[in-house]
Amino acid sequence: MDRRTISTRKSSKRKLEQDSEPENQDRHKIPATDTAASYESHQKLTRDIQTQVDILNSSFSSLEADRAAAKRATSVLSQFAKTEDLVDTMVDCGAVPALVMHLQAPPPTRGENGPKLYEHEVERGSALALGLLAVKPEHQQLIVDAGALTHLVELLKRHKNADNSRAVNGAVRKAADAITNLAHENSGIKTRVRIEGAISYLVELLEHADTKVQRAAAGALRTLAFKNDENKNQIVECNALPTLVMMLRSEDTAIHYEAVGVIGNLVHSSPHIKKAVLLAGALQPVIGLLSSPCSESQREAALLLGQFAAADSDCKVHIVQRGAVKPLIDMLESSDVQLKEMAAFALGRLAQETHNQAGIAHNGGIVPLLRLLDSKSGPLQHNAAFTLYGLVDNEDNVADLIKVGGFQKLQDGEFIIQQTKDCVAKTMRRLEEKIHGRVLNHLLYLMRVAERNIQRRVALALAYLCAPDDRKVVFIDKNGLDLLLGLLESGSVKLQCDGSVALYRLATKASSVFPVDAAPLSPTSQVYLGEQYVNNPTLSDVTFLVEGKRFYAHRICLLASSDAFRAMFDGGYRERNAKDVEIPNIRWDVFELMMRFIYTGSVEINIDLAQDLLRAADQYLLDGLKRLCECTIAQDISVENVSLMYELSEGFNAMSLRESCILFILKQFDKLCTKPWYVVFSMHLSIL
Repeated sequence: MDRRTISTRKSSKRKLEQDSEPENQDRHKIPATDTAASYESHQKLTRDIQTQVDILNSSFSSLEADRAAAKRATSVLSQFAKTEDLVDTMVDCGAVPALVMHLQAPPPTRGENGPKLYEHEVERGSALALGLLAVKPEHQQLIVDAGALTHLVELLKRHKNADNSRAVNGAVRKAADAITNLAHENSGIKTRVRIEGAISYLVELLEHADTKVQRAAAGALRTLAFKNDENKNQIVECNALPTLVMMLRSEDTAIHYEAVGVIGNLVHSSPHIKKAVLLAGALQPVIGLLSSPCSESQREAALLLGQFAAADSDCKVHIVQRGAVKPLIDMLESSDVQLKEMAAFALGRLAQETHNQAGIAHNGGIVPLLRLLDSKSGPLQHNAAFTLYGLVDNEDNVADLIKVGGFQKLQDGEFIIQQTKDCVAKTMRRLEEKIHGRVLNHLLYLMRVAERNIQRRVALALAYLCAPDDRKVVFIDKNGLDLLLGLLESGSVKLQCDGSVALYRLATKASSVFPVDAAPLSPTSQVYLGEQYVNNPTLSDVTFLVEGKRFYAHRICLLASSDAFRAMFDGGYRERNAKDVEIPNIRWDVFELMMRFIYTGSVEINIDLAQDLLRAADQYLLDGLKRLCECTIAQDISVENVSLMYELSEGFNAMSLRESCILFILKQFDKLCTKPWYVVFSMHLSIL
């Protein structure tokens, strides 16, 4: 992963800076408060840099004065290189070729025997300065083109021909660090390093007596192995794996951090190397690093275990058997986001194996994974979601996840990337597939005997997850509906909202299974005379007086339309023999629409007339027209008028409209729960 090279780059620069000579730091330190300008003018600093470069260019000899001058100049330039604003100025002043020249010892003077003055120290200073300049990617190729790699590789060899002295070790270490920074995210330079023969010497240095040299060599190999298959293969061919595995067991955090980083880059996208690493015995020491005091080592170990787990099912099982689960779960509680991300990554791979799923849940993995769904980090969210997807494949985990509120967490989560949303959707479908048999029985048991909050969580989940054939058992026989209705009276707005949405979901699912007809059949055969007879005096045998105007009608059509008209014209009412019947409480346009429906069986209803027409249809027992009016009114329900619409449905026993109002209120709970009438409504609904 890219973050590995980023952290390597940062750690390399830190090592280069921290290992500088203390006295030089004091003498040439550049204040960081306001770049170089706060210390002295940029022009003055440029002159100082140029002076040191000129000294290097004129002092490449074995003379004592020249060696001393070169040592001082490389030290000063190293200090300047730590200030990022001065790096470009140093390059412009010709520091690169001057420093590259001093990576090698000058030619001996005539008659010179024995060690040179400041042997290894000038080279060390040059390697340190070049390594700092190479932190800026735009200067990497310039340094290589100036011939630095050949000399740096030669410096790596010095441990063979010299005592284990501080000077030699310093030069070797700084050469390895410089190679690390030069090759960082530069595939061409990584290849050049291999061609120059550096890899075999770096592998040898892993066994050096000086732990700082070991660390520097491992850091270089780590960078060289990243996304470079040829380098990976050569590192393995040079027999680096046994030494790296031993370094994993080191108590020195810096050593095992670099070692696990090298191995991580070696196995990435390289199945054959992954197999070789496991055969070399890396698994147990990597698991041991999960408990390292170094969080970076923990992170790399977790990432590496995730990569191992992708190899095969047996490896997944072995990782769990060897004790990785508990420390990985503990890491989920860390304050380090990247550490949590890598732990979730490893657990996600392990959770795709059936035998591991129950173990992860049993060790307490579900709750911290659910908490990670609230993270603002997209990758962390996704790794947690992927792990949960694996866990719910095991029936034994389903009730445990629902019991702690996992379903609501998955349902309500705000997920950052689309992959996570897709993963959560698959998890929900997988949960739905599991709600039967012993899983359902377990949930019903919890709904009966568990604490109240757990009962509610189960009822909420089952409102979405249980199969249609099980709804009667869950919500009627086992009182699941009472639990949901009880949420409407909860003191928690969140629980009220959850209950409302669940009831809405349950009601809409029931409606889809048992659809209600728009207009039920009349108990008697319906006779429609047709549009041409609406308010037509032809063959008319009864006249209605509406708002002082006559409306011509036909008894046979009215008698067939409803019980109200049959009672009016075929019963003991005075209208039976009357030729003119007065209609005192209905407007003309409403009455005309009602009669048009009676004559044709259909009518277009304007929303402005729908409520008055509903009253008329209810008065004259025209159920079909009443349902059409309810349907029209339901289309106009809003947050502002839903309470009035509900009262209207109650007043005229308009069951379809009432159902629409209830569903609307449940669906729009967040907007309606603050309305003064909502408390009364929720109590009324609970009673119902």
